[in-house]
Amino acid sequence: MSLEEEAKLLRNIGLFAHLDPSKLKLLAFTSRWLEFQAGEELCHEGEHGDSAYIITGGTAEVLVDSENGPVLVATRGKNEVIGEMSILCDTPRTATVRAKDTVHALNVSKDVFMQLVKGSPDIAVQIIRTLANRLEESTAKLRDAKEKLAKAALE
Repeated sequence: MSLEEEAKLLRNIGLFAHLDPSKLKLLAFTSRWLEFQAGEELCHEGEHGDSAYIITGGTAEVLVDSENGPVLVATRGKNEVIGEMSILCDTPRTATVRAKDTVHALNVSKDVFMQLVKGSPDIAVQIIRTLANRLEESTAKLRDAKEKLAKAALE
């Protein structure tokens, strides 16, 4: 695929829709296109995060370790970003992400990702919205779990 074709593909991803063509070409040039087969890990909980992934096809499972083994906490699909928290917060990966089926992803290094966030208010706002939605999703799941535990304790 040519750099022009890669830039056009990136334009279809909501996160990059408003980037000017030169930035899209730079992103395509500096990032890696990867393919993961079902069961392969994109990243592992606890490891150092040095990049983010933008899923361009397929579905990935987000799993966290527990005493009883991995727990599925979310699924991510086309045009979703994963791994961004680790590079934004300089923390280890908070979950393992594993391909549920064949996943195509753009691997963006921390430096390039941070340049995009700093240089594009649209991208920064999209990332903030994504993180806020995920926080709300997690809060709702915790609230549901707390209610189930309270009901079980009364029985």
